[in-house]
Amino acid sequence: MEQDNAVSLPGGQRRTWRVFLTGAGMGAADAVPGVSGGTIAFISGFYTELIHTLRRFGPGALGVWRRQGLAGLCRHLNLAFLIPLLAGVALAAFSVAHLAVWLMDTWPLLLDGFFFGLVAASALVVNEARERFKWRYLIALGLGLWLAQALPSLMPLVLQVGSSSLALVLAGSIAIGAMLLPGVSGSFLLLTMGLYGTVMQAVRGLDLQVMALFGGGCVVGIMLFSRLLSWLLDRYHAATMQLLLGFILGALPLLWPWRELVRYQLGPDGQRIPLAHRYLLPGDYATLIGGSAQTLGVLALMLVGAVLVVALHRQTKRRTLRSTSNATPTSAE
Repeated sequence: MEQDNAVSLPGGQRRTWRVFLTGAGMGAADAVPGVSGGTIAFISGFYTELIHTLRRFGPGALGVWRRQGLAGLCRHLNLAFLIPLLAGVALAAFSVAHLAVWLMDTWPLLLDGFFFGLVAASALVVNEARERFKWRYLIALGLGLWLAQALPSLMPLVLQVGSSSLALVLAGSIAIGAMLLPGVSGSFLLLTMGLYGTVMQAVRGLDLQVMALFGGGCVVGIMLFSRLLSWLLDRYHAATMQLLLGFILGALPLLWPWRELVRYQLGPDGQRIPLAHRYLLPGDYATLIGGSAQTLGVLALMLVGAVLVVALHRQTKRRTLRSTSNATPTSAE
């Protein structure tokens, strides 16, 4: 009985490790222009808690500190959840991210295949979480689809603000907002801004000036965007879930492994910023490149990504049902 009670505590050891691994998955995912860290948080069952926790950071926290002291502030900011999550993100950003970037350069088709399966299955998870369907939700779904497609084409405008420092701050606020949204990858938006290489090189080389500017933008983005998402989830939960579903479905073409870059522009460092792709079947892609489309490997990793999401979602549902059943007798009493 003692073991069960320890596990069920919010700050229990098993929960802490799950939160830490979720953070590591979010950090690794957002290091590569593929899947959003918000997708990892959602399929792990921590998405709503993450959004509501982040919105607590602000002037109101100072009042809690004065009234309830340091212990009350820690409870208010949900640091038992946030610290292991951010530790996992930081670990992945400085370690796993290097492996992910290497995989992106060496095996791009296989990595895209894995991410495609991951995101496609997460769309099923989000759809399952929605409430009874209403026709007006199609507006939110359509808005999510449109934004997922429109955002990448708008990102090159960030470079036209006239100041490289301001561009980094804007890039940080936009990228962290995308990280909180399932579907659209913050790293992919950085790529379309032409700043992905700059930021990743700063992380690898510990360029404190670039990291401070980008990090400052991330702080601003978190404070603003988490409040908006929390407000939407509280007041328009069903419509917001449809919006998130639209984001995920709209991001799927960006992860299709067999695609050809047909339109791009050059960034400040001479890198190609993708603007439009042509999506192909494996056979057509193999003809285009004059090599292997790695069809079997890509399809296998699509399946692995999808199975991983389904397994994590089922585990999360079982934990939720177990927690609910354990709480029911207490409520009855």
